[in-house]
Amino acid sequence: MKKILLIEDDVTVRENTAELLELSHYQVITASNGLQGVEKAKEHMPDIIVCDIMMPELDGYGVLSSLSENNRTSHIPFIFLSAKTEHKDIRKGMDLGADDYLTKPFEEEDLLSAIESRMAKVAILNSFKNENDTILEQKSINNLEELRAYMSSQDVLQFSSGASIYEPGTKSHFFYYVKKGVVKAHGMDSHGKELITELYKEDDFFGNASVNQSLYEEYATAMEDTTLAIITKDELHKILANNGKMTLELVEILSNNLIGIKQQLMEMAYGSVRKKTANTILLFAEKIKKHPLKSIRISRADLAGVAGMAPESLIRTLSDFKKENLIEIEGRNIKIIDATGLKNIS
Repeated sequence: MKKILLIEDDVTVRENTAELLELSHYQVITASNGLQGVEKAKEHMPDIIVCDIMMPELDGYGVLSSLSENNRTSHIPFIFLSAKTEHKDIRKGMDLGADDYLTKPFEEEDLLSAIESRMAKVAILNSFKNENDTILEQKSINNLEELRAYMSSQDVLQFSSGASIYEPGTKSHFFYYVKKGVVKAHGMDSHGKELITELYKEDDFFGNASVNQSLYEEYATAMEDTTLAIITKDELHKILANNGKMTLELVEILSNNLIGIKQQLMEMAYGSVRKKTANTILLFAEKIKKHPLKSIRISRADLAGVAGMAPESLIRTLSDFKKENLIEIEGRNIKIIDATGLKNIS
């Protein structure tokens, strides 16, 4: 029987919710405040925690922060249950690493669905870990090509164009390899404008490979129908721990990504509108298609997000490039007519 820790200071809500969960065949442990909840989590090691936010002694944010700092409890799925419905409150909870956030009053089905989905996710992650640990014990992975082959032999994830792969504040469990498609890494500036920081194409690795950092700090979104191979971060760390040379190769790849981001930001800060637009078109052509003179299908918003400019400025510049016979525009498709001309724009 799965064990749930319910942390709630309102006695009526606590008792009613506990009864609901017990009727659904869960073992329920209750706590009436945050400090008590932290102690019971460490004592009972529940399979999942459902926690109110506004509580005496220690609020729900404090409970999550405290448990996240403890190696024994940091992996336990955590669901906030609160009357606080403002976006900033929900965002704060998710940024701290919560797995879900339900607002009061809640429907019975919503709570049970949230719990079941988080339990299923943990079970899937554990099955991946156990199966792949066995494979890793039997197989030696000596270079990045063998790492690609190993990841490709595992289960893959399919994402349709526009689908979210991960978001800021969510827990980072996986390291990714692009088998097919294109993925954009992006965030928002202080004015709420999208900034695309990197594009990942077929054969690229991406994701949070850090040992200590457990949360993503940016969005990753499929730009076209995309197939990703994945391994857990624990698997990746075990592989790298046994192969120093491959660790250096992967560090070099990730470092080159950072260099590319730095160059892009410098161009965004100091380059002309024409130069930024030309470089962005060429970048997309390189990432999406191997041949630079083929059409690329890309939204104006994504082009503007990479170039770091207003869509209106980008559209005017694209119109100028078309008049100068540098590109052709057909709907959302852009075809490069004169790649050398684009490269020489200052």
